[in-house]
Amino acid sequence: MLNVDSIPKAEIHLHLEGAAPPELVAALAAKKGVDLKGLVQDGRYVWRGFSEFLAAYDAAAAVFTTPEDYEALTRSVLEGLAAQNTLYAEFFVSPDHAEATGVSWAEYLAAVVRAIEGAEKSHGITARLIPLCVRGYGPENAKRVAGLVAKTAHPYVTGFGMAGDERMHHPRDFAPAFDLAREAGLKLTAHAGEFGGPESVAAALDHLKIQRVGHGVRASEDPELVRRLVAEGIALEVCPISNVVLEVYPDLAAHPFGRLRDAGVKVTISTDDPPFFGTTLTRDYREAAAAFGLSAEDLRGITRAALEAAFCDEPTRARLIKRLDEASLSS
Repeated sequence: MLNVDSIPKAEIHLHLEGAAPPELVAALAAKKGVDLKGLVQDGRYVWRGFSEFLAAYDAAAAVFTTPEDYEALTRSVLEGLAAQNTLYAEFFVSPDHAEATGVSWAEYLAAVVRAIEGAEKSHGITARLIPLCVRGYGPENAKRVAGLVAKTAHPYVTGFGMAGDERMHHPRDFAPAFDLAREAGLKLTAHAGEFGGPESVAAALDHLKIQRVGHGVRASEDPELVRRLVAEGIALEVCPISNVVLEVYPDLAAHPFGRLRDAGVKVTISTDDPPFFGTTLTRDYREAAAAFGLSAEDLRGITRAALEAAFCDEPTRARLIKRLDEASLSS
């Protein structure tokens, strides 16, 4: 049987608040007298359907109201990933979410960085940050967030992206925000091709000039777009179990991961909002291996693809790939 536990992993599509362990959220809610109205039951998040998922996500995120809360959250998530033999993680972080709970971007960043530095020292896991704008908040707010992030100039803030409902606005509306981030030297990604069709992926590539696509799996419906992804070396941040739980596909057998990989697209494996979807990075690797016929060597190749697509500096990338190669030789 394939030993997925021992395979080094990398996570490049992970929302920080979406990774919040239910027990941590429940403990903070109890401490602050917040009624979660049955959100956490038996150590699990409870919700049905996409609208309830969004509400559950927001309810869980709302209990993080101090820099100390965010530091505890980041530390907990990184410890969990390190225990799964994860070499590297990139967090999507939201200045908008932090500001909504009264924590400034500077306070949020400082708290998260403390946890990242502590986890690297204690557990050997490296992490970087990709601030997001929220599509539903509109182009002007996206430009505001991009400007805020562009002025940060922190070595751990290495990218900029966009999440939210792909059916709201057009990618061209967000081009000024992405231009600001690009001019500041940040790498770019955006959610597309999840609930939006292949046209959403093409539009994000055309107007936002991104290096990676968050999800992007529905590009599989357009052969010409698939060829473009291969030709331009665009990596897809694929979250297989998330796609099934949110009913983008009925099951993994219907998921296009294998077809995209066979076509030469750079595909990676990530978890999106793992406790909300009842998954872990190890489970996503294991289920992908079973569904798509992947060997241990294939999975290490997927980790390598994630590290090659990572939004980190070149010395960090080289160090991480060296660790991956050394682990492969010893296995």
